[in-house]
Amino acid sequence: MGLGNPGRSYECTRHNIGFLVVDELASRYGGDWRSKKKAEAAPVSIGAANATLLKPTTYMNNSGVALAGYKLEQIVVVHDDLDLPAGDVRVKVGGGHGGHNGLRSIFQHLGKDFVRVRVGIGRPPVGVAPVDYVLGRIDSAIKEAVPRAADAVEAVIEKGSEAAMNHFNTRS
Repeated sequence: MGLGNPGRSYECTRHNIGFLVVDELASRYGGDWRSKKKAEAAPVSIGAANATLLKPTTYMNNSGVALAGYKLEQIVVVHDDLDLPAGDVRVKVGGGHGGHNGLRSIFQHLGKDFVRVRVGIGRPPVGVAPVDYVLGRIDSAIKEAVPRAADAVEAVIEKGSEAAMNHFNTRS
């Protein structure tokens, strides 16, 4: 699941990086988006695994509602992260929500022990409120992270979360 907000005004914002990553995966694997309960869904095959790419239509703060019927061990969530430098990609299992309302919603509906692909958006400049920053337009460093984040999702699915963490969480 890529976290984000539906609607044109949110399309290329920092908070919608999750949508951009699952769109990249849909493009790579020929996924066609269709409505499914509280999300847009695109079934694809990644390696030997069948997967369903999801973009919640519930808005960020209610993202967990779109995961009804899924099990934690089946989920990979892609989201923006203020605590990572812009453009960094990291894989993580479990942990806190760090104030991210999309993650908070998933915790409330399913729990917190799922795999995440975190895409760094950096901290807002002095004087800019975090909410205004995350809803601001993405820059080139973040845009360039989209294919790497899609690669990280593929690695989780094909090789497992530990191998993906070993690859993507290593500093070069």
